[in-house]
Amino acid sequence: MGETQRYSIAYKGLKNGHHEFRFAVDRSLFEAFENTEIKDGACEVRVDLDRSEAQLTLDVAISGYVVVACDRCLEDCRVPVDFEGQLLVRFSEEVREYDGEVLWLLPGEERVDLTQYIYESIVLSLPYQRVHPEGECNPEMLERFRIVSDSEFAAIEERAATRGHADGEWAKLAALRERMESEAAEPSEEGTSGHPGAAE
Repeated sequence: MGETQRYSIAYKGLKNGHHEFRFAVDRSLFEAFENTEIKDGACEVRVDLDRSEAQLTLDVAISGYVVVACDRCLEDCRVPVDFEGQLLVRFSEEVREYDGEVLWLLPGEERVDLTQYIYESIVLSLPYQRVHPEGECNPEMLERFRIVSDSEFAAIEERAATRGHADGEWAKLAALRERMESEAAEPSEEGTSGHPGAAE
């Protein structure tokens, strides 16, 4: 992966103590992972590295934005990225899997690759619902998909809750639904009487 060298730190030549690194993230990172959700993005990654004899401690901060499809109108939407995390890098003669907190390297390695960590941190920092701020969705798309705004949806829910079963039309619909469900659950007489003409 071409991005590997771009987001890696050559730690072998560093003295013990603090060091700072900065990286710029753009569309190429998400294309490298073939992410279909994130279309574009621009983020700055700041890494404060503390080197000791036993390990590397990396405090990582990522800020910027990514471009995704709005869940409400499907138009492109900028979602801010604001992430802070810590990654420990330790060394072992045995090959060990990354567990989300500690990245294990063999003693002979000279660089720590942060590509996967940066990518996963951005993706995991995104909110569950990715939408434009209220009022910024494309009105034509909202009309096409018949999607109401948050305030309109809240008003519809409130209106339905106040009507309840007292409203005649809602009561009729509820009764019709119950009757249809009960009829569907009962076996038909024809299905239980056997073949026509069968002896009693």
